[in-house]
Amino acid sequence: MYVYINGEFAKQEEVRISPFDHGFLYGLGVFETFRIYKGHPFLLDDHLERLNASLRVLNIDAEFNREEMARILNELLVKNAFRNAYIRLNVSAGNGEIGLQTESYTNPNVVIFSKPLSSPEGMSEKKAVVLDIKRNTPEGTERLKSHHYLNNVLAKREVGAALDTEGIFLTKDGYVSEGIVSNVFWYKDGILYTPAIETGILNGVTRRFVIAVAREAGIEVREGFYKKEEAEAADEIFLTNSIQEIVPVTTFSSGNYPGKAGVIAKKLFEQYESHRETLWSRTQLNGGLANE
Repeated sequence: MYVYINGEFAKQEEVRISPFDHGFLYGLGVFETFRIYKGHPFLLDDHLERLNASLRVLNIDAEFNREEMARILNELLVKNAFRNAYIRLNVSAGNGEIGLQTESYTNPNVVIFSKPLSSPEGMSEKKAVVLDIKRNTPEGTERLKSHHYLNNVLAKREVGAALDTEGIFLTKDGYVSEGIVSNVFWYKDGILYTPAIETGILNGVTRRFVIAVAREAGIEVREGFYKKEEAEAADEIFLTNSIQEIVPVTTFSSGNYPGKAGVIAKKLFEQYESHRETLWSRTQLNGGLANE
């Protein structure tokens, strides 16, 4: 398999990163994961928007645009003979001296790798369980999709290796926040609920897309601070991320939910399906009038 690294394509076994990279030494790096559908990088603009904002926070001197990234991704797909693929776009600070650096990082390491995915086959389902470990607070004002993943790793160890189960974090104050690798939504009495960014969650690209699609469909969306009992009282619960898409929940805590049979999950997933081979950004919805 070929990997893109710093302007070149190399076989994965040939890729090297220095141990003096501050992404390795201090966790100064961010990444995006997303899917390619029949050659199209779904919501690429939104992923790059978040990536570029995160790089500014970390003082890493790099910025990416659609044209440049689409060209790189297309060449990577051709070299690997993929049409449907998982993509991880990783940017780390680059090499530096031992010790914390205050000036900008001007020579970051950019690594993009892919793996093949089969054609989508509709929604999957998962069970959801409340984690004992609490969601840690972001290091800055908002959570970045950064190399600092220990909270998620410990949570995954708590849940175990089962692929059909997602752990749901609560904050230290007992509010629902997010899954280990997902955002969480629930539907009750005509309203779609999801935890607010201020609970310390990652502002997921698929999360923002689902909010935009739901509002375009006339569904009221509320973002806020909610206790576990409010989610348990839902008619439907589902999870979102950019690889697994929209994943309905069948059980949460002691409750049972309709999973793939849920009306709202199906409605939103139909919209997801209709856009994933063409859309570059959620802002293209409704003639470019969609908002968060």
